[in-house]
Amino acid sequence: MLMGLGALGAWCGPAAAPVFAPLAAVYRIPLHLPGHRGIALTFDDGPHPQGTPAVLAALERAGIAATFFLVGEQVDRDPSLAAEIVAAGHEVAVHGYIHRLLLRRTPRELDADFDRAGATIADATGRESAFYRPPYGIFSAAGLQLARRRWEPVLWSRWGRDWERRATPASIAARATRELGGGDIVLLHDADDYSAPGSWRATVAALPAVFEAMAATGEPTLTLGQACS
Repeated sequence: MLMGLGALGAWCGPAAAPVFAPLAAVYRIPLHLPGHRGIALTFDDGPHPQGTPAVLAALERAGIAATFFLVGEQVDRDPSLAAEIVAAGHEVAVHGYIHRLLLRRTPRELDADFDRAGATIADATGRESAFYRPPYGIFSAAGLQLARRRWEPVLWSRWGRDWERRATPASIAARATRELGGGDIVLLHDADDYSAPGSWRATVAALPAVFEAMAATGEPTLTLGQACS
């Protein structure tokens, strides 16, 4: 029984890293940009047929480049939209092939998922990804080890909780930019396939306030690749 509990604890070890910074440090999972310089705006769960174009249009108006963590099954649905993200000057990263909690998946399943996700995104965009964020931000021990063989794991330091049904543009912007400063990685979503229906609309409406808060810090806006180069 004790051995079973120990194995379970090891398997779930990094799971709380998104909400407990010391644990993220122990597992070497970045929550911030190196050197605490710049701000990175990131979007998960796409591409989405309505949400992603709307976010891309807002970013173009603001002259901001972002990092999009793509889900392979969504890329397969619309590979041309994934290619548009890169053509617009943004960075693509990996969010898995299917959006399922890593704790519920075997190492063999994860290995196959990661290979498929990386290949799918590269085929659609013509770009190899350098970064990985797990669904829900939750790593298993095996998932972290397997991801690290391929990419740099990364989480976030600020989020808008924009997937929630009760989220509003004001609440999203307030949460995402609270005490915003150098080194922050901001997490938002450009899709609603795994969250409240239509939630991307509130995210898009929040973006002008997010951009304004980012500019007010005086920090440059960087993609993850730019920050880590």
